[in-house]
Amino acid sequence: MNRRDFIKTGSAALGAAAMLPLHCGVRPPNIIFILADDLGYGELGCYGQEIIRTPHLDRMAAEGMRFTQHYSGSPVCAPSRCTLFTGLHTGHSYIRDNDEMSGRGDVWRDPALEGQRPLPAGTPTLGNILQSAGYHTALIGKWGLGGPASSGHPNLQGFDYFYGYLCQRLAHNYYPAYLWRNDEKIILEGNPGLMPHQPLPAEADPDDPESYQLYSGAHYTPDLMTDEALGYIRQHHKRPFALFLTYAIPHLALQTPYDSVEEYIGRFPDAPYRGDKGYLPQRWPRAAYAGMITRMDSYVGRIIALLQELHIEEETLLIFTSDNGPTFDVGGADTAFFHSAARLRGGKTDLYEGGIRVPLITRWPGHIPANTSSDHICAFWDFLPTLAQIAGVPWRKPCDGISFQPTLLARGRQKAPDHLYWEYHSRPSQAVRMGDWKAICIHPGKTGRERCELYRLNEDPGEEYDVAAGHPDVVADIRARMSQRTSSPIATWNF
Repeated sequence: MNRRDFIKTGSAALGAAAMLPLHCGVRPPNIIFILADDLGYGELGCYGQEIIRTPHLDRMAAEGMRFTQHYSGSPVCAPSRCTLFTGLHTGHSYIRDNDEMSGRGDVWRDPALEGQRPLPAGTPTLGNILQSAGYHTALIGKWGLGGPASSGHPNLQGFDYFYGYLCQRLAHNYYPAYLWRNDEKIILEGNPGLMPHQPLPAEADPDDPESYQLYSGAHYTPDLMTDEALGYIRQHHKRPFALFLTYAIPHLALQTPYDSVEEYIGRFPDAPYRGDKGYLPQRWPRAAYAGMITRMDSYVGRIIALLQELHIEEETLLIFTSDNGPTFDVGGADTAFFHSAARLRGGKTDLYEGGIRVPLITRWPGHIPANTSSDHICAFWDFLPTLAQIAGVPWRKPCDGISFQPTLLARGRQKAPDHLYWEYHSRPSQAVRMGDWKAICIHPGKTGRERCELYRLNEDPGEEYDVAAGHPDVVADIRARMSQRTSSPIATWNF
């Protein structure tokens, strides 16, 4: 049986929630899942970006499928990743906010306090499921679901190989003193290893590029991670592998080698950022932000070129998305200038569309129809059943997701979600999308402060017109779905 027949057989088995097992002699496709960090819906050319160049991702969309109604798992990093790897939305997942466990001490000043709230031991993850299907699994990049010697370490959560940042806080610096390879600390000689948040010294000239040299180093971690990923693909391409390449780009701080910044210098006004709103200073903040995204785009181009060189394009499902919407006005970022959220309202930390609707591009020559787009409504927790089905293995319950393999392959009947659910604790709120309706409840359960807004996304994607007063029946229906959430044992705030 060839790979096309394998996929066709799997589509026919959709109702059984499984495909042919690997031990039958059928090799499932490789999976490369590339995750950007804080990349907005409108920051790629194929999603309407007009300033920042992204030729390789635009080509990937032209050769694959672009999704227009795809959602992240949360408006911030760690809980979004938790939904991705567990298949549970934030009404059921263990981690529902960025939890620094600050009771340990001053986590922002003590580099020894590394890592965020860990996933518990024994958590069923996408990595475990792919391992059970015979995949060699790797995570290269930013983790954020458990620090060193914790139950959340990637090697204990379904990943045979890990290289990168365990701690998302230390990932705020692209020139750190070290990275991790599995449980080994890899020292990066020539990097300053600065703590990530500090301003330009008062005596420094903000207009002089030399004033910013101490915030760079010999080893730019996204470059290292790309090289590591390319080496991993070369080493493992003769057996099924699943590589999750989780870049920190374009999350702050604004740091990238000068050859990526210079392309944009002089193209628009760009005042120095002294570091007075957190993160690290940057002489050309807008140019650096654009340069970071274009540099990440070049990494995607290198990966596609390697797949072609190794003749494994038709054996490899390539996925690109982002963990949440674009950052707010801190750290020198100016996402309003780039129209980073396109016409969507809000951004990172918001449950409005700008905070959770993100790009999704998939490419698999010979399987996913080229130059297509889909308005299928899906979210991060749908990846677990989708990739499990493609891998040919039943996924574990409980799971909040629905496989969208029929959409990817333009074959079979696609089940639509009854609703999608999010909650966010640092700014207490809930959101539900139900068909074209979207409701957001601010301060739920707080007498005198609770407010529920309702939007019709097919008519109002920018969420400008709250129509809750005119549709009390829809609000009541959605509120009933919101009440189906369960409490998390570690939540700092429960509804």
